[in-house]
Amino acid sequence: MESVQQVEPFDYIIFGATGDLTMRKLLPALYNKLRLGQVPDDARIIGTARTALDRDAYITRARDALQHFIPAKFFFPELVERFLGMVSYVTLDGTNAESNWDELASELSISPAGRIRVFYFATAPQLYEAICSNLHAKGILTEQSRVVLEKPIGTSLETADAINEGVGKFLPEKQIYRIDHYLGKETVQNVLALRFANPLLNAIWSADHIKSVQITAAEVVGVEGRASYYDTSGALRDMIQNHLLQVLCLVAMEQPESLEADCVRNAKLAVLQALRPIKEDHVANETVRAQYIKGAVDDHAVPGYLEELGQDSNTETYAAIRTWVDTPRWKDVPFYIRTAKRSKRKVSEIVIQFRETAQPLFGSVPGNRLVIRVQPNEGVELNLNVKNPILDEYTLETVKLDAPIKVDGGPFPDSYERLLLDAVRGNPILFIRRDEVDAAWRWAESILNAWADKKAPMHTYTAGSYGPDASKALLAELGDRWHEDMV
Repeated sequence: MESVQQVEPFDYIIFGATGDLTMRKLLPALYNKLRLGQVPDDARIIGTARTALDRDAYITRARDALQHFIPAKFFFPELVERFLGMVSYVTLDGTNAESNWDELASELSISPAGRIRVFYFATAPQLYEAICSNLHAKGILTEQSRVVLEKPIGTSLETADAINEGVGKFLPEKQIYRIDHYLGKETVQNVLALRFANPLLNAIWSADHIKSVQITAAEVVGVEGRASYYDTSGALRDMIQNHLLQVLCLVAMEQPESLEADCVRNAKLAVLQALRPIKEDHVANETVRAQYIKGAVDDHAVPGYLEELGQDSNTETYAAIRTWVDTPRWKDVPFYIRTAKRSKRKVSEIVIQFRETAQPLFGSVPGNRLVIRVQPNEGVELNLNVKNPILDEYTLETVKLDAPIKVDGGPFPDSYERLLLDAVRGNPILFIRRDEVDAAWRWAESILNAWADKKAPMHTYTAGSYGPDASKALLAELGDRWHEDMV
């Protein structure tokens, strides 16, 4: 087993440190990295938020969060206390220049000069510029500082530009890390290895052999207490414009010159720039949007989206899009992207459907299918045609070769674990560059505008189903169908 490499000592300063993201994801991720020996004992975590708390009160909250979100067999009380010994808290309004900045500066002054400082903004994106302005004005930003921005960046190209320009006034691009937790998922990262480290797959990864590509991210949960927030976002902004387009880039990109960050990001950008624009007048033909209505999930009755929201709405909880990558490799290969709330199952996966062939011995042979399971049950599944062993004659049947991806001695790493320490390392390979953000918004905006103008109908689907019939019809137009045989 390869030894883990410990990162340099660092100060992690979290804005929004009392929020759900910090308690549910960030603190457990840093704890797990300490458990694995990758965080040095003299690392420091400084939480900040407007909530007035002393250190003891914050530590109590943090301890409760770790106990709730860390699996019991990896919750070691002595290690937890060692971790909490690294944590401090400053009551601070990051947008207010008159707030408690002196105390934060005092906390940071304890560390040696030149130490790496990572400022994690677990806040609303519209606050990023004001926080950066105050960090700059108070002399807290250094050449060894990085800021981590939670996505999505903005709600449109215009708002994304405003946020990026605002942060860019105070930090160069190389110190800005736009996080997309989907890129931190080990199975998503594995797409590069599957493609480029396996000559068998690399040789057939093109339109010559691939009929279609599906990318799915579906959840069984609804919007519940987040309904008012979600109604300003919707499925396309929330999932497709950022997370799923990044996955599409990894599937479709050409081989980068190396695994150096900008080589990989240049290859992804080339895919985003090659995405065929969907003109507003064509949006109704290339997309499906829908809202869930009341139904049952796991035999429990659940209300519809409009019931949860308490008012009428033009916001989609389901989105399916057919798009094309206009490069020679992918000529005439449809890429289908879908995301849903209140789906029948929680699943994130990539499905590569290979072309059918006419084989002289067997006649028409079904195309093989490769399924990359991102979550749950992370793994790779390949469908192959074999002889039916029950029958004497040569009758074919399809069997699955299933290769689960497992981690020995621990839970499957959460996506934030790799990303949090990559920011410390100064390795931006799994973070999003500004030109990627811009390109993704340019492609998405024609769809968003057409939907806002009601140029495409709003369908409905029953909670606990895989989506509306219109989505199946979208694929059937080209002889395709959604993969719904989830493991």
